[in-house]
Amino acid sequence: MGSGQVTDWQGKHVTVAGLGVSGVPAAKALHGLGAKVTVVNDGDDARAREQAAELEALGVTVRLGDGDTLPDGTELIVTAPGWKPDKPLFAAADAAGVPVWGDVELAWRLRKPGAADWLAVTGTNGKTTTVQMLASILEAAGLRTAAVGNIGVSLLDAVLGDEEYDVLAVELSSYQLHWAPSLRAHSAAVLNLAPDHLDWHGSMEAYAKDKGRIYEGNRVACVYNTADKATEDLVREADVEEGCRAVGFTLGTPGPSQLGVVEGLLVDRAFVENRQKYAQELAEVADVKPAAPHNIANALAAAALARAYGVPASAVREGLRNFTPDAHRIAHVADVDGVAYVDDSKATNTHAAQASLAAYDSVVWIAGGLAKGATFDELVAGAAQRLRGAVLIGRDRALIREALARHAPEVPVVDLERTDTGAMLQAVQEARRLARPGDTVLLAPACASMDMFANYNKRGDAFAQAVRELGA
Repeated sequence: MGSGQVTDWQGKHVTVAGLGVSGVPAAKALHGLGAKVTVVNDGDDARAREQAAELEALGVTVRLGDGDTLPDGTELIVTAPGWKPDKPLFAAADAAGVPVWGDVELAWRLRKPGAADWLAVTGTNGKTTTVQMLASILEAAGLRTAAVGNIGVSLLDAVLGDEEYDVLAVELSSYQLHWAPSLRAHSAAVLNLAPDHLDWHGSMEAYAKDKGRIYEGNRVACVYNTADKATEDLVREADVEEGCRAVGFTLGTPGPSQLGVVEGLLVDRAFVENRQKYAQELAEVADVKPAAPHNIANALAAAALARAYGVPASAVREGLRNFTPDAHRIAHVADVDGVAYVDDSKATNTHAAQASLAAYDSVVWIAGGLAKGATFDELVAGAAQRLRGAVLIGRDRALIREALARHAPEVPVVDLERTDTGAMLQAVQEARRLARPGDTVLLAPACASMDMFANYNKRGDAFAQAVRELGA
């Protein structure tokens, strides 16, 4: 399974594991290259049958309701990133000596000669924002680019399509990295590491190891977070190309080979002539929207990758100014009676909520939902001094209530049992009752949304709607 020219694929028996957002494009691409494709899928619901019919019309074989058995003659498996490594299908592949690739590995192998470089980003939180900032900076430098991976354009479309790119800003999850053994980025960043997806990886060590794969074979820069030693450790362990440098980002004053913040300016002491003595101004903190600490960190990471690619300082400033964050990411909804209402529904885990809470001095916190195995003691203990009050919603709210009782017993807590569509309006009304002028009512749930809402977007929309009703 070499460079991925059409001759390699003609008649190859490839099994695609999983339909979904990555499986369907992978099956179509491989079929188009002449492979004999079989798709296996655990589920057999209406959506799966619809996708299966579309693929079968092209001549692809689809097996619904059995994702565990290895089809006869399989020479390669291409898996959806979410499939756990301990599935029987992969054990069977291992026993038969059949390699397993993810959609990212497939895209990497199918690149055309002289294809675009990849600047890659991973981390527990901030990936999407950082990749979008990076693409905005690269565009400002006049480069043909796109934000790809978990967001925007699919990676397969980016490498197989007719559009020519100079460089790609690539968001990669720990799942995708697990199944991408030969990926070699130009430069890469690990933004942060906090316990997440441990049910998938099996342990924090395995999770960190998969994140660290992003640094393997980097040519110019391995970008890490000086405030998160685990990210620096991954750089130390990585096998990189000769001359590749470790470049840190910090919210403080940067040392040599770092980017950081000095007197309201984002500055670079890594990609300058004399980094012992000199720092290059890149942008103002005010150019970053919103200028919350974790978002400034995202901007510094994006700037570091862009500078590693040779982008001028002026393009960093312009790119950050042009960038608009996605909805539900620490978005200011309105001020009502001197209280700010902020929607960070995207804070679906404790690490993201911690960053969000740290951005404000006095907070009435709306939290709760599906905990996904998380614990809340560290989060609550760290934020206790900032909390004016808390309003708890969702299935696992008791876990947060108990952490508040242990670490912030004097903070008033409203516990809402109801889970109907009116629950968010009541939560906002209770938060308003607890808030004082100058406070921030912050939706940063630290939990997933699916117990009450279709997704975090719908949860954020419900919050914004409830705030608008207050204002009215």
